[in-house]
Amino acid sequence: MKSIQLNINGMKCGGCVNTVENILKNSDGIENVSVNLLTESAYIEVNKTFQNIDQVLENLNQSGFPSKIYINDFSKKVNKVQLEKKKKWVNQWKKLTFALLLLLLSGLGHLAEGGYLNLPILGNLFFHALLATTALLFPGREILIKGFKSFLRNRPDMDSLVALGVTSAYITSLLSLIFPSTGFPCFFNEPVMLLGFILIGRFLEERAKYHTGSSIGELLDLQPEMANIYLEENKVKSVRVHSLKPGDEIQLLAGDRVPADCTVIEGNSSLDVSHITGESKPINVRPGEHLLNGSLNLNSTLRLKVIKVGDDTSLAKLVNLIESVQFNKPPIQRIADQIAGKFTYFVLFIATSSFFFWWKGAKQIWPDLLIHDHHGLIDASNHTLHNSLGSNAENFLSLAIQLSIAVLVIACPCALGLATPTVITVASGKAAKKGILFKGGDKIEMASKINHIIFDKTGTLTKGEPFIINYINSDDNLYLLKVSASLESQSRHPIAKALVKEANKQNLSLLPIKSIHTESGRGISGDLESIDGVINIGSIEWLISKGVIIDSESQKMLETQENKSHSVIGVSINNELLGFILLGDLLREDSISSVQKLRKDNYKINILSGDRKETVVELAKKIGSPEDEIKWDLLPEMKLKIIENLKENYKVAMIGDGINDAPALAASNLGIAVGSGTQIAKANADVVLMGDHLSGLPYALSLAKRTIRKIKQNIFWAFGYNLIAIPLAAGILFPKYGILLTPSIAALLMATSSITVVINALSLE
Repeated sequence: MKSIQLNINGMKCGGCVNTVENILKNSDGIENVSVNLLTESAYIEVNKTFQNIDQVLENLNQSGFPSKIYINDFSKKVNKVQLEKKKKWVNQWKKLTFALLLLLLSGLGHLAEGGYLNLPILGNLFFHALLATTALLFPGREILIKGFKSFLRNRPDMDSLVALGVTSAYITSLLSLIFPSTGFPCFFNEPVMLLGFILIGRFLEERAKYHTGSSIGELLDLQPEMANIYLEENKVKSVRVHSLKPGDEIQLLAGDRVPADCTVIEGNSSLDVSHITGESKPINVRPGEHLLNGSLNLNSTLRLKVIKVGDDTSLAKLVNLIESVQFNKPPIQRIADQIAGKFTYFVLFIATSSFFFWWKGAKQIWPDLLIHDHHGLIDASNHTLHNSLGSNAENFLSLAIQLSIAVLVIACPCALGLATPTVITVASGKAAKKGILFKGGDKIEMASKINHIIFDKTGTLTKGEPFIINYINSDDNLYLLKVSASLESQSRHPIAKALVKEANKQNLSLLPIKSIHTESGRGISGDLESIDGVINIGSIEWLISKGVIIDSESQKMLETQENKSHSVIGVSINNELLGFILLGDLLREDSISSVQKLRKDNYKINILSGDRKETVVELAKKIGSPEDEIKWDLLPEMKLKIIENLKENYKVAMIGDGINDAPALAASNLGIAVGSGTQIAKANADVVLMGDHLSGLPYALSLAKRTIRKIKQNIFWAFGYNLIAIPLAAGILFPKYGILLTPSIAALLMATSSITVVINALSLE
């Protein structure tokens, strides 16, 4: 499967999303489709039979959705995003300003017509006909063209409803002007007010939508445009960042941001990495340390070597990951999009039914209805040229026309389409600022359902940076270290790193590896040059299974109170014990507080570890876990079985950091990887805690619950608004209470519904 991302313009509501998804799904070779209204983009996966992307783009263009392939070039993304944003805002401002000017003139016409303003031309019917015509031809033209195109292609959307409502009001008024004998109402002010309110609503909606995606903009702002590169004789020259190549050496001054992923060659300083990993405190760096793109240098000048540039940097991958989050829709959004896709047909049916009911049926039920003095929701105008819709209708045909128009413009699938993506985008942005990465909206929804959490021990509750404490039953400690570090030199396991680090500290030259075999969760075996026989390094039980004899004296030494709380590995050559290495590890600073917070929030907790019992029990005491909540001496497949059993009654989250945890992370309902862990753990996880702390875990789960709560509020509002507004616009309260909605007020309410949904999303804390 190959993945392609598209930029798609012209989507205004959930109905548009549904239409675009159907166009893409009906294209040969496209397997999976996800469309996002907020970011105006689509993500598709294509198989080997897929041949022509140009045809897909043409189908979208013909349906009113101009599209192009998204080019993921991080070096150009920063400037490109700003330029596109500026261009969009300028166009929005032009349309809005023109529409507001027409709206102002229409309002002044009301005053002139009522005798409050001595400008007869403003009260002239032909002047208002000109205003309405101008409104349709200029600020409203794009809406009308797209709306009617969608309608004629049998894919009606929000623009179709607006276009039908506006043109119906305009044509009815035009017929009244040309043929007064028809008795049709004349309300040229309504198209002007409709378009004015709709454009105001869309402008405010775009503004709010921009704020929901501001987290990506903030990350892009971390990328500097220029960097200082060293030339010959240590001369420094300022160059553009996109011209940097791996291997270049650059100068980083205090107050500058790291322009690429680098390693420190010279200097010591403090760096602020809060925007990248969520770490609140500055970190101290020295030669040999790896620096992330976008980090801020606080103190001293550093000389750096460029390792990764452009799309390969950590900052670029972080931005791409946050963008990709928005394509994995939670199930609740897919339902809303499907409903929004059918919603426009429902509105057209209600509008048509309303028309025929008020024209033919209402006369039979309430023959004296139009004789009574009714009042609109906004007081009816007494002006001769601007009758408010419905309240001053002289006959049932006039009433039917006006109320069916009101139904068309008050319905709002926009709110349904925006209900979920706005909240997901806000939530993923807030999480990213705390160093938490959700790999999709569906993962956020699953996180909200979690009620059971399983912790790995080493590298999760502990720092995962073991250090050698002692050697037991060894005739030559340095030889024991040399053999074990040599065989472990190609492993990424934390214990392997501890052995190699200590060997380097002791200036030991490591032996080349001839062969190597790893048994996950048990140990490692292989051959080294200059040593005859197979070397085994691993747990005591594993060594015994290999035929290694552990004498009683060694067993007693390992079981002393001082030693049993530490991890231990044994080393043998040809089944002959070489000795044991005792390793310690430190608890993460926030392990205790994080676990206590989760308990307080009523999560069930388990600790699953491959370490020996005494070590796990000692750690459990420190964090306050009873012995019945912990398990030890577990192999990866045993962890997997425990998780599968728990999933029958719970929604299980597994948090781990190592290769051994990858199967468990993948099997759990929600896999959570610690940022300091291995790449394979992060790849198999649904959530990544970027920093070196666990405090982000309670926040992530709490944020997920609040996010889903906001989504449900938005969907409830979107449905509730339409359930109340559409019958009201159709005149359900008119016969008994004389309450009607004019289309202009309907348009205002329609715009308000979308804005309310977005503002509610922005209120997520």
